[in-house]
Amino acid sequence: MRWLIVFLLACLVFNGLQGWMRKIGLGRLPGDFSFHARGRDWHVPLASSVVLSVLAMLIGLLF
Repeated sequence: MRWLIVFLLACLVFNGLQGWMRKIGLGRLPGDFSFHARGRDWHVPLASSVVLSVLAMLIGLLF
């Protein structure tokens, strides 16, 4: 249950930072999904989440 909450929070953060992420290339990877529902565009950045998690893990291992 905890991982589901973390994943949902990450999706909310990614939706808020979508414009910035697109400038650096995240949010458009092959595993990122976008769809239109209830009058809004929703983005589910699965591949970007994995990339950022690995990056955070590597930074954590260095320090």
